[in-house]
Amino acid sequence: MLIFNKKASDCSESEVTDKSVYLNRRQFMKTTGGIVLGAGAIGQVSAALQDGNPLSPPISLKPYFENITETSFGKDDKISPYDVATSYNNFYEFGYGKSDPKDRSSEFQTTPWTITVEGEAGKTGVFDLEDIIKESMLEERIYRLRCVEAWSMVIPWVGVPLADVLKRFEPTSKAKYVYFETLYDPKQMPGQRSGGLDWPYREGLRIDEAMNPLALLAVGMYGSILPNQNGAPVRLVLPWKYGFKSIKSIVKIRFVEEMPKTTWAMLAPNEYGFYANVNPNVDHPRWSQKQERRLPGGVLFPNVIETKMFNGYEEEVGSLYAGMDLKRFY
Repeated sequence: MLIFNKKASDCSESEVTDKSVYLNRRQFMKTTGGIVLGAGAIGQVSAALQDGNPLSPPISLKPYFENITETSFGKDDKISPYDVATSYNNFYEFGYGKSDPKDRSSEFQTTPWTITVEGEAGKTGVFDLEDIIKESMLEERIYRLRCVEAWSMVIPWVGVPLADVLKRFEPTSKAKYVYFETLYDPKQMPGQRSGGLDWPYREGLRIDEAMNPLALLAVGMYGSILPNQNGAPVRLVLPWKYGFKSIKSIVKIRFVEEMPKTTWAMLAPNEYGFYANVNPNVDHPRWSQKQERRLPGGVLFPNVIETKMFNGYEEEVGSLYAGMDLKRFY
């Protein structure tokens, strides 16, 4: 088990998962002989099984889910229900409605899966996903997810540190940024048949952002394989940035010297900057960022909370932006 010192981003004891839920999780694992999960996720996995959600990883990734290292990331956060996290999200490749990804991605084929690595690195080529993750034990990290639309969730992701993966490709001193690209396949992704966005989806990070310990290359959530609608089989998770930076269904990684063009910054540069750090002091033209709706919530009780700088991860990432004008570099 990995042990981390408590950070300022960890939540208070008032948000600890109820003890009875925790015990039910462990009983579930004892009776089923299932995979080893972090304490934050097993209850939602049990509920997912009851709801008939698929939880068995494909053959290529199954061995890596047999042992998942627990971490202290977000261990005191109250996790969003599995059915909410897998039915309310943005994945425009499958449509623009919040339920479109779940409703329209059931036939999406994610095995086999390869990622092309290009650019300023010593090792480039086409790599199978399992070869990319096999050298690192999967970790469970419970992170807050903050959408630029001012809603949020708390999700237990499963993956490997992005830095560990990128270092294996031996980026050169010219690699100042890392570019990522989503699969382009209109036959499987009906949202790509329409206009609006310049497909394929593109994102990028400064190299030091990509190497930050919080950055995660995720292949699962709630203790099992990523559902298609949440970015299967591999996506980024960058908890201090707005959700659109955490690109899904990645097929290309490129190390580059210049800041890469990214999808939303190309579409509306006055609304979406390259950095996209969660910042309650800089509003989006259509959404105030001072508060957020923590899902689930209803009309009468919307569960509105105050938004924290860098989504509450300032201690871990604030130094990356020291001296920068964050209203200009939004």
